[in-house]
Amino acid sequence: MLIEDSDLDAAVAAGLLDPTLRADLVAFAAKRRQAASNSPREIAAPAPRFDPVHVLYYAGALVVIGAMGLFAGAAFDNLGGWALTAIAIVYAAGFLWLGNALWSKPETRTPGGLCVAVAVSMAPLAVYGVQDALNLWPADKPGSYHDFYPLINGSWVYMEIGALAASALALRKFPFPFILLIAAVALWFLSMDLAALIAYRRQPDWATDWQLRLTVSKIFGVAMIAVAWALDLKWGRLGDFGFWLHIFGAMTLWGAISWGNGTEFDKAVYCAFNIAFIALGLFLGRRVYAVFGTIGIALYLGHLAFDVFNDVIGFSFALTAIGVAIIFAGVYLERRRGAINAYFDAHLPAFVRLLRPLRAQQA
Repeated sequence: MLIEDSDLDAAVAAGLLDPTLRADLVAFAAKRRQAASNSPREIAAPAPRFDPVHVLYYAGALVVIGAMGLFAGAAFDNLGGWALTAIAIVYAAGFLWLGNALWSKPETRTPGGLCVAVAVSMAPLAVYGVQDALNLWPADKPGSYHDFYPLINGSWVYMEIGALAASALALRKFPFPFILLIAAVALWFLSMDLAALIAYRRQPDWATDWQLRLTVSKIFGVAMIAVAWALDLKWGRLGDFGFWLHIFGAMTLWGAISWGNGTEFDKAVYCAFNIAFIALGLFLGRRVYAVFGTIGIALYLGHLAFDVFNDVIGFSFALTAIGVAIIFAGVYLERRRGAINAYFDAHLPAFVRLLRPLRAQQA
C-alpha cells in the first residue's frame, strides 16, 4: 500500500501525526530512494529454460567440457602434466574473458554464464596436471583424467577441491545457477571419496565401496535438496539457483534408493517414498520430484505385475485401470493447480506456509 502526501496531510489534520514528524518521515523516505538509486542493482540470474536456443547453449557448453575430458585422456602420454595444466589455464582464461564480455549484456547472459561454467570445469584438469607433474596423489595414482567424469575408480580429492574453489570464486561475480551444478557434482564425488578414505584408510575403489557410496549418496541427496530448498526461500528473487540442485539432489537420492533390492515390505516402502516425492514436488513447485516419483511408482507396479502377480490375469486389467486413473489425476491437478495452491495457503499452518517457496505459491 502506497501512502500519498494527501494521506499524510489528512493524518496531520486529524491530529494523528505531528507536523514535524511528517516532515522527518518525508525527508527519510527521500534519502532512502536516493541511496537506492545510487547503489548498484542486484543482477538477476537468467532462469533456466528448455527452449531450442537454450538447449543449444547448454549442449555447446557440455560438448566443450566433454571434449576436454576426452582430449586429456587421449593426449596425456604425449604432453605431460605441465602441458595439461597450461592448456587448462589458457582454456579457462579464454572462456572467462568471453563469458565476462557476454555477461555484461542481459540478452547474452545465459551463454556468458555457460562460458564461465566451462572455465570453472577446467579447474580439475589444471589440478590433475600439477598432481601428475609433482606426483601429489592422496593415494595411488587413480588413472587417466578421463576416468574422473564417468566415476570408474580412483581418488580425486585435490581435483574435487579445486573444482569447488573455482566454483565459489566464479559465483561471487557471476551468479549463474549452472555453476552450482558443477560444484554439486564435485562435492558429491568428494563426499564419497572422503568417506571411503576415512572408513577404509585406503584408495577408494568402486567395486568394494559400492554400498558405502550408496549410503553417502542418500545422505548427500537429502542435503542437496535441503540446500536447494533454502536457496529457493532466500534468493529466489535473484534467480532460480535451486533449479539444477533440485535436479541433481533428486537424481542422487532417488537413484541411490532405487538401486537397492530388498523384501516385499522394502519395495512397498519404496513405493511410499515415491508417493512422498510427488507430494514434495507439489509443495515446492518442482516437477522433477513428480517425474522421478512417477517413474518409481511405475517400477514398483511393474514389479508387482511381473514378479508378484505374474499368474493373476485380472491384475493386468487392474494395472491398466490404475494407469488411466493416474493420467486423469494428472489432468485434474493441472486444471486445479490454482485451487490447490489456494487450499494450501488457507489450511496449512503459518510456519509450514513459510517453507513454501514463492514460485510454488505463485504457480
